[in-house]
Amino acid sequence: MYFTNYLDRANISNAFVSGMREDLHMYGNQLNIINTMFTIGYTIGMIPNNIALQQFPPRYFFSFSILAWGALTLGIYNVKSYKTIYALRFFQGIFESSTFIGTHYILGSWYTEEELSKRSAIFTSSGLIGNLFSGFLQSAIYSNMNGLNNLAGWRWLFIIDAIITFPVALYGFLCFPDTPRKTQAWWLTEGERKLAVSRLPEHPPVSLDISLFKRILGKWHIYIFSFLWIICGEVESFGANNLFGQYLKAMGYTVIQSNHYPMGIAAVGVVSSLILAICCDHYNKHWPSGIFIACVGILMTIFVLTDNTVLVFIGYYLSGITYAVQAVMFAWANIVCQNDDQERAIVLASMNMFSNAVNAWWSIVFYAANTAPHFKKGMWAMLAVSIALIFVVFLIRWLHKRDVYNAQNETQEQKNTNEKQESEENELSDINDEIDRGRKPDNTKGIIISLRTDECHEKDREPELEDRKESER
Repeated sequence: MYFTNYLDRANISNAFVSGMREDLHMYGNQLNIINTMFTIGYTIGMIPNNIALQQFPPRYFFSFSILAWGALTLGIYNVKSYKTIYALRFFQGIFESSTFIGTHYILGSWYTEEELSKRSAIFTSSGLIGNLFSGFLQSAIYSNMNGLNNLAGWRWLFIIDAIITFPVALYGFLCFPDTPRKTQAWWLTEGERKLAVSRLPEHPPVSLDISLFKRILGKWHIYIFSFLWIICGEVESFGANNLFGQYLKAMGYTVIQSNHYPMGIAAVGVVSSLILAICCDHYNKHWPSGIFIACVGILMTIFVLTDNTVLVFIGYYLSGITYAVQAVMFAWANIVCQNDDQERAIVLASMNMFSNAVNAWWSIVFYAANTAPHFKKGMWAMLAVSIALIFVVFLIRWLHKRDVYNAQNETQEQKNTNEKQESEENELSDINDEIDRGRKPDNTKGIIISLRTDECHEKDREPELEDRKESER
């Protein structure tokens, strides 16, 4: 699913350097505006889509979304103006926004803390493979199908991408497992369903009302993780905006080279995502990977700012490492919010929503197509967000450690209270047992406690009271 998501998303950049720019007269910032329209739609659809996943079976909802964005992808092949692409990409963004956050939510519903980062990395790597495959596909189409049936090669790219996308929707409808407690997947046995449920903490159902939002807005998670992903999104956007392809085209490289060379960035992204995810799961720590990615961002920016072609190439290929922030940071947010399903869903959606809200104008301001090949302003912005990432990672680490420490103290205090209460109940039970056997409890000193009437009778003084009554008569 995410493979086709990225395939249908990356194709616009490959088409741009393969003839679309000339055919549709896109010599200004039209490519940036197309990406911005997609981002706006993506941002608008994010939280509604994630809430819808709480209400509808994901296999139905995901399958419908895939069909919708596949149809919109197909529609681009026949456009006569880049303005039509603005509208198509806007609605494509709305439907594609269901996938990234929705799948991270599903992964967090199936896998434990020790397993989640690797699964997140496999998922995000499938998108990078889609990006990688898009470059191969466009090169092959340009070489073999350009002009076939009077269609330019870049138009064939959208047709073939749609043909690849539609069967994935059918596969999802038949096989997607939903969540462990609601799954009706035909390929899971009853024992496997029970095992999946038993491995994860049980979360009581929560109604969708104002109390849910009060609970979520009263914690730091939604604010700090959203800010974290705003920064990470712009660190990652260095590679995601296909700046390398635009650099190559502006420097006079061929269409084939402009499609082939950037594929190395996605390959680096796949490998680094898997390696860092394995490290996160093995050591059960995510913050060191965040610091490492930030340092890579600083280093690659320095390389790209030079006039040395070799260092520029190295810098762009190093940018592939920044793709690992997807697997690392979303797994981290999943783990921190794992005790509240509704909060987890909304926090994950909020992270991507605010990041894309910033990304909608970030590429226009800092990576405008007409500033290629050097993107000087964007390089300095990249340096700033990489440094900021270090501080935010340490902040989240401190806040989470504080919460864990407080939770452990509360648990210990509750345990001590329960033990004290149990001890008192046992002592009262022993006293009552002695009373029932007609014995005077050792610790009452002549006072027998009646648990039925809550009265104290001074049994030792009974003979004296009887003598006084006799003398009065």
